[in-house]
Amino acid sequence: MPRIDVAQMPFAKLYPLLVNKAGKKGRTRAEVDQVTAWLTGYTAEDIARLEQSDTSYGDFFRNAPAMNPNRTRITGKVCGVRVEEIEDPLMREIRYLDKLVDELAKGKAMAQILRT
Repeated sequence: MPRIDVAQMPFAKLYPLLVNKAGKKGRTRAEVDQVTAWLTGYTAEDIARLEQSDTSYGDFFRNAPAMNPNRTRITGKVCGVRVEEIEDPLMREIRYLDKLVDELAKGKAMAQILRT
C-alpha cells in the first residue's frame, strides 16, 4: 500500500478534520483557529482564506508567517510517535498542530495548550 504524503494533501481537506475532531469534544472552530494561529502566525481570516484555496498542507506550514518559538515546548505522542523526536522538520511542524488539537480535544485549558 503506498504511503500517503500528508504534506501534499490539500489544506482545505485536512483543516476541517482538525476542527471536527475538536468539535466532537465540545471545542469550537475559533479555538482550533486560535491554537493554529499561535503555532503558525496566521490569523483566523488567513486560515479561512487558505481553506478556500488549493494550498497544500505542506505549503501551509512552509509559508507560515511566524512559527512560534515556543512550539519546541510541545512534547508527547501523536499516533504513537513522540513529536519532539520526529526528524523531518516539516512533519514535526504538522504533528505539533496535531498535538495542540489533541490537547484541545482532551479538554486542556487554553493557557496550558499555548504554553503560557
